[in-house]
Amino acid sequence: MKYLFKNQLWALALILLLFSCENGGDERPLGKYDSGILLMNEGAFGANDGEVFHFDPASGTLTQNIFETENNRPFAGLLEDMVLEEDRLYLVANTGKVEIVNPGDFKSLGAVIGDLDQPRSLATARGKLFISDYGPYDASFRTPDSYVAVVSGLDGGMVKKKIEVSNKPEDLIAFGKYVFVAGSEEKKVEIIDADTETVTKTLEVSGKPVQFFEQRGDLWVYSYDRENVYFQSFHRDNLTKKNFLQVPIANATSRIALGEDDRIYILTSTGWPDYKDGIAVTSIFDSTLIPSWKAGSGFYGIGFDKARQEIYVANSKGFQGNGEVIVYRKDGSVVKTLEVGRGPSGFLVR
Repeated sequence: MKYLFKNQLWALALILLLFSCENGGDERPLGKYDSGILLMNEGAFGANDGEVFHFDPASGTLTQNIFETENNRPFAGLLEDMVLEEDRLYLVANTGKVEIVNPGDFKSLGAVIGDLDQPRSLATARGKLFISDYGPYDASFRTPDSYVAVVSGLDGGMVKKKIEVSNKPEDLIAFGKYVFVAGSEEKKVEIIDADTETVTKTLEVSGKPVQFFEQRGDLWVYSYDRENVYFQSFHRDNLTKKNFLQVPIANATSRIALGEDDRIYILTSTGWPDYKDGIAVTSIFDSTLIPSWKAGSGFYGIGFDKARQEIYVANSKGFQGNGEVIVYRKDGSVVKTLEVGRGPSGFLVR
């Protein structure tokens, strides 16, 4: 009788599962910001007016200041990064805080406020937040006390620990119990054990490591210097270096976007005083190299919409008022130009 009862329960569960799959699939309705493009406006130094806009490519509708609209208060910070993990969107401000919102409606879920200096990015592991932070400037405007801050819980709270890392940590990425940290100034990748909250391994890399990404199942870090860009992958089982590629792209910046067919779009800039900017295209897996796919001035961020095969390029306009975003097709023709906020610098394609 017990065996029959268990089989009856299994049959009932299977019927309910099939019925639910035939009647809507995902039970959670999509929020108004769960699709489209989130545009990150860094904001102007001193004004701390960073904000997020939402663009719906299907309708062409651009919605401004969605954090302030949904929470009845300004963001009040300089936005450095947007990180989508664990069904939460983390808005990292390099003015010393992290705001956490529901990605569907942008309603606040919590925050990390206080005891941060200049946060740069964030990753989640083992139910904790790991936040890269330059630390305070010293009298010579150096950052000798950089760290990764640890917060227990995914919805914010107090910083429980600061893990000392090399100067100017940038991007982080986690898998399992390990958190990889891009130590940009000292050309290191440091690996943190999320359980013990300690650096368990340090790897030297070429160039200035700033951005992690995954392609074809491998974990890579993107690095650059004045003459070349570098791509280094890692073995996840023993935390050692795997494949390495050097590409001759001059004047590369930290801004990249993963495009179609494993293409990588890289912003370049000569910097002060000319600011001759451009976009180079390369690949890890073939010989693709286009040193100047697009040229201009004021390029400050880049993104790629894989569904529509469109490239989003942010232009800061020298922080003289609002910036703009130009949407390009792969052939370089313009789809649309959007007026956005101060210092547009990043994109999150939903």
